[in-house]
Amino acid sequence: MSSGLFDAGLVLAWGVPRLRDLPWRRTRDPWSILVAEVMLQQTQVARVIPKWEAFLADFPTPEACAAASLGDVLRRWHGLGYPRRGRNLHDAAATIVERHAGRVPDQLAELRMLPGIGPYTAHAVLAFAHERDVAVVDTNIARVLARVAGERMTLARVQSCADELVPHGEGWAWNQALMDLGATICRPAPRCADCPLTDVCRWHVAGRPPPDPATGSAAVSTRQARYEGSERQRRGRVLAALNAGPSPVDDHPPEVVASLVVDRLVVREGDVLRLP
Repeated sequence: MSSGLFDAGLVLAWGVPRLRDLPWRRTRDPWSILVAEVMLQQTQVARVIPKWEAFLADFPTPEACAAASLGDVLRRWHGLGYPRRGRNLHDAAATIVERHAGRVPDQLAELRMLPGIGPYTAHAVLAFAHERDVAVVDTNIARVLARVAGERMTLARVQSCADELVPHGEGWAWNQALMDLGATICRPAPRCADCPLTDVCRWHVAGRPPPDPATGSAAVSTRQARYEGSERQRRGRVLAALNAGPSPVDDHPPEVVASLVVDRLVVREGDVLRLP
């Protein structure tokens, strides 16, 4: 299993017995996994679990999601933040129905052509729904690889290293274990004493000198901008009001209304706003 930066067996032996019990890990249904991966973007696992379960209860298939109004999807999405993700998922469901007979594609190029689906989500569907030997690169995995390599990495470099490491026939377990390593041990404030890679981690062996190589590496997230007083908060307030029903346009900041209309997240009918 040796390839690239280190022996993948180190992570598999450590991680498989410790995998977090997450509900989307108990299924191989491509739609369920696609929904989970879109929801998990920039949102904590604990917040996603109940929303994922409720969303799939209402929209268990791409057909069900595509047949619903965008407004209904956004109502179910409410509370997760970043509502454009919900809109993109609704658009992706429509594309899956129209172009793929209601089946989530199982080819990378076709997944990438779905609205709002980037390389991470496409690889995640292949690895976690179809158990393909492809590398998934999220912020947790990129942080691990940058520190082990002891260097800041471009996205292409991170993806290349990750591709080299995937052990044959272990794509599902490998990606889950490496992701959990980054999520629970190799965190922004790392717990190196509990890590199975300390002996091969160049940053750790060097004494963890500043700067942290993960900082500034592609795919490693930075701290989110302050929510209080932000444009996100103002947009969220408008959507929260409309979640309860139509509302007069004049009740809301005009520039916020304009941006939401452009994003197709609200509809203006005369002097009234409503969800699509």
